[in-house]
Amino acid sequence: MDRMDRLAARIDGIEGRMIAHRRTLERLLDLSPESVRAEMLRWLEDREVMLDGQEDPGVVSGPEAALELALSDEMRLLHDHLASAARR
Repeated sequence: MDRMDRLAARIDGIEGRMIAHRRTLERLLDLSPESVRAEMLRWLEDREVMLDGQEDPGVVSGPEAALELALSDEMRLLHDHLASAARR
């Protein structure tokens, strides 16, 4: 296995673990009382804008923005999950 294959395998492994963590967290939130879900939704709404104040993530580019963009995206996914659960 060459270096790129090993790197791809590691990335796939990390992605798989992240998906498992997100699904576990979503399930825990689904099982939580409404007050906890509402507080979590408010907390996530406070974090919708990137920490540097950029409202448009496309403005910031390059490898230095990758972590911030990933964090922002993950927060949005959790927010969307909670918001859709609240509408059910």
